[in-house]
Amino acid sequence: MSDGHVATEGSWAPDACTLPTAERPLRLAEFDQLFRDAVRGADRVSAQHLRLHLVGDAQIEQTARDLTARESSCCSFFAFALSRSGPDALTLDVRVPAAHVDVLDGLAGRAASAAGPR
Repeated sequence: MSDGHVATEGSWAPDACTLPTAERPLRLAEFDQLFRDAVRGADRVSAQHLRLHLVGDAQIEQTARDLTARESSCCSFFAFALSRSGPDALTLDVRVPAAHVDVLDGLAGRAASAAGPR
């Protein structure tokens, strides 16, 4: 595709992603599940920085750490930082370089869609 993205339904994965194409829908489903289960809010700090507010239970933390580590290994331009922002709350900061703002836009859209109204 000319826009630098793979043609996976609803995908925001750029061609630079080294995750095999066949595995991308599964990864998207994992992010969607995390977003549905955990996202309680989001702030677009800047064009290159998205902050997601998550519920803070241990299972969500483990899932988020595992998923973001795996995503970083195939899409090295992502910078994920997960921190505890309260006893029952986590913050997931996602940063990308300027060349990948469109990917962050897609991720933010998926988070908003999957999380839905609370």
